[in-house]
Amino acid sequence: MDLALLTDLNAARAARRATVLVTDLGSGEQRLVSERDDLAADPLRQAIEARFRSGQSGRIDTGDGRSLFLRVDVPPARLVLIGAVHISQALGPMAQAVGFDVTIIDPRTAFATPERFAGLDLRPEWPQDVLPELGLDRHTAMAALTHDPKIDDPALTAAFAADCFYVGALGSRKTHGKRVERLRAAAVSERALARMHAPIGLAIGAATPAEIAVAVLAEIIAARRRPGAEAKAAA
Repeated sequence: MDLALLTDLNAARAARRATVLVTDLGSGEQRLVSERDDLAADPLRQAIEARFRSGQSGRIDTGDGRSLFLRVDVPPARLVLIGAVHISQALGPMAQAVGFDVTIIDPRTAFATPERFAGLDLRPEWPQDVLPELGLDRHTAMAALTHDPKIDDPALTAAFAADCFYVGALGSRKTHGKRVERLRAAAVSERALARMHAPIGLAIGAATPAEIAVAVLAEIIAARRRPGAEAKAAA
């Protein structure tokens, strides 16, 4: 790899941008494609987009007899849970088990205790204070779980602004309707509101906190691996 490509790759990693390094196995020619590049005219668009979704590197053969190797570099996925609640106690370890870096944020120190969230990154602070430090991005999922607008709404607004790949919120349809009104008044766009998963989780009939955690994690994985797929009804 030449120095210019290596420099671009390191810059993308520092900025948490996914890349695909395309190598012609015959000629050795290489080029770097970033997730933020315009792929509309790229002859490998479908293959590259598929690699971004899967995160898997691999070899492909083109129609003109060439063999290419697509090396994928995707930042670790993160899950930010707003609320140190029972669902978070189940969801945090589950998400860690499938490869997410998990952070739990809740200013209510009676709930946000190390004993309840051992082994997890726990931040007993207000979302608006800690989220700028975390640096939300397109490889971050957020689930707002407190039912408290003072805690959930600033976090949701930040997630929309950062274009997080998944934004979900707990609550009934009536609760969600009021939430949408508040976020709309806070100048959140209709496009962003339409992306929100609420009520949260796949419709599997979940009842207990652990079951709801399963439904939420499944919905997050689907959003990551099948972007654009329609969200289903809440758990």
